[in-house]
Amino acid sequence: VEMEAAGIYGVAAEYGAKALTICTVSDHIKTGEQTTSDERQTTFNDMMLIALDSVLLGDAE
Repeated sequence: VEMEAAGIYGVAAEYGAKALTICTVSDHIKTGEQTTSDERQTTFNDMMLIALDSVLLGDAE
């Protein structure tokens, strides 16, 4: 269960900063479905590339 994003947004709001959260889902709480280790690694790598691209695009504005 994700909790850190709320803290990041709270701190950003306090200091007037921009904030962005990118989350991936690895487990389904209700059904118990889980991704494999390889799937988690692949989606984590994809998430990091999206995050880096977002930072670069945000700096261009």
